Amino acid sequence: MVQRRAALLDGRAGGRVLGDVDLEAALAVCARDAVGSVLATSRLEQAVGRTLRAAGGTLWGYEENGELLAVCYAGANMVPVVPVDDPQVVNRALDAFAGLARGQGRRCSSIVGPAEAVLGLWGRLRYFWPAAREVRDDQPSMVIEHAPLIGADPRVRRSRPEEFDTVLPACVRMFTEEVGYSPVSGPGGPYETRVHGLIAQGRSFVRIDPPAGVAGRRRSGDVVFKAELGAVAGGVAQVQGVWVAPDRRGERLSEAGMAAVVQITRGEVAPLVSLYVNSYNTRALAAYRAVGFRQVGTYATVLF
Repeated sequence: MVQRRAALLDGRAGGRVLGDVDLEAALAVCARDAVGSVLATSRLEQAVGRTLRAAGGTLWGYEENGELLAVCYAGANMVPVVPVDDPQVVNRALDAFAGLARGQGRRCSSIVGPAEAVLGLWGRLRYFWPAAREVRDDQPSMVIEHAPLIGADPRVRRSRPEEFDTVLPACVRMFTEEVGYSPVSGPGGPYETRVHGLIAQGRSFVRIDPPAGVAGRRRSGDVVFKAELGAVAGGVAQVQGVWVAPDRRGERLSEAGMAAVVQITRGEVAPLVSLYVNSYNTRALAAYRAVGFRQVGTYATVLF
């Protein structure tokens, strides 16, 4: 039996909760901006053949004249996808998503995606939701679709399942430096489970050096560079969590390490590699440009 589409929830033109029957149309919307929508697309691709509920979130859509024009994935992260040129349509779509979000209340830890949609949505929600902890409004979105311009570090490779206890501390240090608090919640917690999953899927990359031989420095087997493919969908692999051990910074490990990640990823995962980075992180921007990344847009992140 064909599943019936959900009715409008709030009386706003075109704003409604989508169902599994809408997945094909929603993926077509995301395909209009494969780089900007990769976080949402990865969740929708997980739902294909299963259910949206199994993917862990809710999907909203905005329609005009029976055509789906924009979507918003509302899960642990809220990801608006509004690949529309007409600013009036963009405003109507964001109005609709804000109405649905107000009705649901804040359940996400962040709003993330293309800056225009994220900041427009947050501007409509900021007086109804609790205050944001931080708003990162200028995060260059960068891609590379060719071989890296510099030599790849031959010691960077995929993490192995038996290395989880070595990889996890590096992931925790990166997250704490980047976000400002530790994600650790104990064995079997959501962050630990995510790291396990990335390793199992071959989406975690590390360089592990031998002992430094100097008392008080690295222990045997410590990670000195690491990165993950945080989202893979629609022919795009988004790199996240790039980190270099503090005592090894300044050695250009990030450039050669990212070249290795790009080389492996383009050969075995997806032809287009993307990432986004805070505009004030000038060292990281310079490193990514040296590898061959170019800016194609701007992301924004609202952290709660």
